[in-house]
Amino acid sequence: MKTKHYLTMIAILMSMGLSMAQAQNPECMTNLSIYAEHAKVKNYDAAYEPWKMVYESCPDINKANFTYGERILKHKIENSSGADKDGYIQELLSMYDNSIKYFPSKFNKAEVIIDKVLLQYDYKMVSDDQVYDMLNKAFKEDKQNFKNPKALYLYFSSLVDLHDTGKKDLQEVFDVYDDVTEKVEEENKKLTSVVTKLLPKDSIGNITTKEKRQLKAATVNSESYGKIASSIDSKLGELAECNNLIPLYEKSFEGKKGDVNWVKRAVGRMFSKECTDDPMFRKLFEAQLALDPSADAYMYGGVLKQKAGDNKGAIADFNKAVELETDSHRKSNILYKIATTVRRSSKSQARSYALKAIDANPANGKAYLLIANLYAGSANACGTTPFEKRAIYWKAAEMARKAGRVDPSLSGRASKSAASYAERAPTKEMIFSSGMAGKTVTFSCWVGGSVKVPNL
Repeated sequence: MKTKHYLTMIAILMSMGLSMAQAQNPECMTNLSIYAEHAKVKNYDAAYEPWKMVYESCPDINKANFTYGERILKHKIENSSGADKDGYIQELLSMYDNSIKYFPSKFNKAEVIIDKVLLQYDYKMVSDDQVYDMLNKAFKEDKQNFKNPKALYLYFSSLVDLHDTGKKDLQEVFDVYDDVTEKVEEENKKLTSVVTKLLPKDSIGNITTKEKRQLKAATVNSESYGKIASSIDSKLGELAECNNLIPLYEKSFEGKKGDVNWVKRAVGRMFSKECTDDPMFRKLFEAQLALDPSADAYMYGGVLKQKAGDNKGAIADFNKAVELETDSHRKSNILYKIATTVRRSSKSQARSYALKAIDANPANGKAYLLIANLYAGSANACGTTPFEKRAIYWKAAEMARKAGRVDPSLSGRASKSAASYAERAPTKEMIFSSGMAGKTVTFSCWVGGSVKVPNL
């Protein structure tokens, strides 16, 4: 009871303190209302003076000082020049610092640092060294809140530029690449879980207005992460090719072979870049197997056995990898990797593993894209006439479209693939001359199933 009494008294005193502050400057509440109304209709010039009065006199009166303040100052920056522009920029930089000072529960370290870096970067006020150092600090100290796609790209991009000038070594580039791509995957995983949950409801029209907004936001944000992921891979470029990876790992192996995180990342990168024929891959794989005989290790072991011609042993290791993994998303990724590995020897087996990957994680768009590619690569084997052979591209296009629907981060890639497959499908002229409009083409090859020919 005493505790409850004390808490009540504290609340009353805090309320009195706020009331006293407002009483000392009654203009704050009036001007807060004035600038908020102007800001809501984007009349930022009219909002500036009343906002400035409230911000300077009563910075902690309302979070709006900072949320609307950012919009107001950005407008002033974009519509000014010279000393005035510089002044507004400095005002905004200071406001970012104060946001976490006055509302620590509403703003966080990573967001504040990112906002400051992006502002200075956009107006060419910082060097690559400064950009990287500040964003590295934000990522290391507040990784949980480091979610801004543009900042994630800039963090990695500035490092690559520093490496190109000889200021940073290649290992640091790979370390940050792994950190950033893992963060992108982590955030996209959250978004695709929303998409997976709401997409079926949307398809049958059984979705609320709120859920519709959630689905749209998750889709848009996932697409943004997809674009950033693609840009990050492009920025890494040839740095991650086998001719760079192998010498680096050979040089570092003795000193790093006991570091399980380093070993797992190294063997994973060599696998993804198809450097598995080099002896260094086996050394890394064996090191991982000794340190962490996990699902991934068995998957890599299967790859080595497959290359040695031991397909039975390879399949046994692949299945062991799947059995060991309990996390559905990681299991899906392993199944997808297995599918990409066996595709050269058996398209049907590759599809089987890809479908298992989709069962484990319905948002695994890469698995759909793989199946689409397998179908497209089988055109000549799946029909007796040119029309039948080209009909398989309709099936491939549909699989590609599914990839973009379940994982919006792949939408750009999926759309291009679907359009490419659709272009190779029978033309309207071919449909007309064949008399197949609205009919069904059945596939007797490994693909099986059928596809309905579009009506003219």
